[in-house]
Amino acid sequence: MDDRPDHRAQIRDFLATRRAKLTPEQVGLPTSSRRRVPGLRREEVAVLAGVSTEWYVRLEKGHISGVSEEVLDAVAQALRLDQDERTYLFDLAHAARPARRAPSRRKDVQVPPQVQWMLDSMTMSAAFVRNGRQDLVTHNALARALLAPVFDSPAATRHGRANIARYVFLDPGSRRFFVDWDAAAGISAALLRAEAGRAPHDRALRDLVGELSTLSTAFRSQWAVHDVRVRHDGSKQLWHPQVGDLEVTYQSLDLRVSNQTVYGLTIYTAEPGSISEERLKLLAGPTAEVRQQARRRQAGDPGVDHPGGHHRLSHAGPAMNEAWSTGRKPSSTRPTT
Repeated sequence: MDDRPDHRAQIRDFLATRRAKLTPEQVGLPTSSRRRVPGLRREEVAVLAGVSTEWYVRLEKGHISGVSEEVLDAVAQALRLDQDERTYLFDLAHAARPARRAPSRRKDVQVPPQVQWMLDSMTMSAAFVRNGRQDLVTHNALARALLAPVFDSPAATRHGRANIARYVFLDPGSRRFFVDWDAAAGISAALLRAEAGRAPHDRALRDLVGELSTLSTAFRSQWAVHDVRVRHDGSKQLWHPQVGDLEVTYQSLDLRVSNQTVYGLTIYTAEPGSISEERLKLLAGPTAEVRQQARRRQAGDPGVDHPGGHHRLSHAGPAMNEAWSTGRKPSSTRPTT
């Protein structure tokens, strides 16, 4: 059975949607009132890229195999592609080249222990590692507490690991958790679109896209836009069921876990001295650390039960000691929402 995705359709739709976003005025071309299509015409893109109209029409039909990088770069400049869109176009061209051998099935790679140690050391930042399909591969205690609605969502965890895209598009509660849900949905779909260009033979990714397309009208609409995001950073407003409104900044970095596998490391933090930081501190309290220790204990980490761990409780007071032993927050730190 032919298991290859339809590269031509992806290339055609991507180039057509980018062309439709531009106007002659934006690129310095003369315009007229009699235009039957939004955006630039194919012949106008060809002029800007320095290629023949026939050649560009063939390219937009998906015949991208064998096209030189110089020509692709000229098309990218003509269409005013940003860096993420340009990367996606080159990924599509690379995927369209004839393969010398059948691609192997993509396998997830386990995160090294050193990465988990790094995450655990970030006590005032919510940090997690995700793969290209937006599965949450591993995380620290604060990320588990901050993203509790995702981890506890039956829709997000229906196939095992919590998945951000499933949560956004299949769990109605995501519209309350993400204050600007439209922005969250657009970013989630754009990240999946970029991953589809990088990993065209990832069957699990294609299954995820098919599942979301079948079950979510909102995802189908976002997917058809063909927006692309390779990396993302900025700020988000969240509504957490325990502490209420939060405004956090986030940064995503590449995390190479093997010679062929790069995951994404995302770190959420709040402005020092802000109300959001105080609320993050509540989420980072004893309950979060108890969960983290329990997870490390299950993984067989001998350092969890080191005597020093009991020593730091000796001056915490009865309420805090009870919180550490039971996993419940002391009443004085339980937020009211």
